Amino acid sequence: MSRLVEPGGDGHRSGFVTLVGRPNVGKSTLLNRLLGQKVTIVSDKPQTTRTEVRGVLTRPDVQVVFCDTPGIHKPRTLLGERLNDTARAALGDMDVVLFLVEADGAIGRGDSFIAAGLPKDRTVLVINRADRVGREQLAEQLIAASRFDFDEYFPISARTGDGVDALRDHVLERLPEGPRYYPEDMVTDVPEAFWVAELVREQLLSIVKEELPHSIATRVTEWEWPRIRCEILVERESQKGIVIGKKGAVLKEVGTAARAQLPEGAFLELLVRVDKGWQRRPKALDRLGY
Repeated sequence: MSRLVEPGGDGHRSGFVTLVGRPNVGKSTLLNRLLGQKVTIVSDKPQTTRTEVRGVLTRPDVQVVFCDTPGIHKPRTLLGERLNDTARAALGDMDVVLFLVEADGAIGRGDSFIAAGLPKDRTVLVINRADRVGREQLAEQLIAASRFDFDEYFPISARTGDGVDALRDHVLERLPEGPRYYPEDMVTDVPEAFWVAELVREQLLSIVKEELPHSIATRVTEWEWPRIRCEILVERESQKGIVIGKKGAVLKEVGTAARAQLPEGAFLELLVRVDKGWQRRPKALDRLGY
């Protein structure tokens, strides 16, 4: 991880903060909420985040780089193994770790497995989705989470924003003195082409059937602004028909929704291609950046 850009002045604080947890606990939603704008896609499907995504919050006296990571899980494919590796690698040089668990679900073996590998003195346990439970259940979750013996505990709702300001302020206060690592006007280091491909995948996740999300990948293959060509990969011929939809209805809906989040005048072309077993083949994963 490269760390360097420009001095921040005497007393300036900065640092790196990573968000970790099981799949679908709300890490990406929290990252967007902490920054006050969208820098990573979200969905209700596990393993939506497949790479480390950095979001930068800059204030006159402090800069924090938040790192969203894939959910740590029991992998069934080479893709799953690589997602876990990405998440663990992001923990190596962090000033603060935000470990997310659910307020409305049991804190189980998966959470314990992740917690065992986290630094106790730098980890803040975040109980997300506090808006879904009452005070009594939230208190029970706090008691259950206390066995991890982490530094601080924050109940929040990333969806509504409740408790997020207090969490953000706490994180900023913990950062050491240091320089500015990114330019003042930079909010994310995600390349534009990657962001467009992610927007397309986000819309696919919201529309297609449950069995498809893990079999879908997206990548931009041509970029000559305002013309963008994005390729959608599936693993089987039958999945191709589902993604396209009857008379192209699904593909049209996806393109319209993704285009609405792009600058005016963008022309987005979507192509669907079958790449059998791509999430189990090293070369295919390398090509997709996983």
